[in-house]
Amino acid sequence: MDNIPTGFERAKFSSPFLDMAGPYYERQGDGCIIVATRINQGHINHIQVAHGGVLGTLADVALSYQVHRAEKPALPVATMNLSTNYLAAAKLGDWVEAHASIDRISKRTAYCSGRIVCGDAVLMTMTAVFAILRK
Repeated sequence: MDNIPTGFERAKFSSPFLDMAGPYYERQGDGCIIVATRINQGHINHIQVAHGGVLGTLADVALSYQVHRAEKPALPVATMNLSTNYLAAAKLGDWVEAHASIDRISKRTAYCSGRIVCGDAVLMTMTAVFAILRK
């Protein structure tokens, strides 16, 4: 059912929660890493669209992943704030992509923004602030 678009590969990050929330896929986009998933039956709520938490989790994952991969070695990050604007619903079978960018990064904090799309439709816009847990 996944029918993954060309250029995407299974995401390199994993945890029990993210494995349950996904599966996630990634590919390099223009200036960002695009994180995506296919909306499956486990993502659907009682009104037959993706639960808001599914898109909220995708937003957090995509934004934090940008910061995590911004430097080598990868940066450990923690979400301080996540703001989301739900604009449209995702339906069963939809391929949804999160496009995120770092707006500003310092030694201890990163500010990011982005959007989640399904084709040409914008489903969500989002912003976040991350603590960078440098040693």
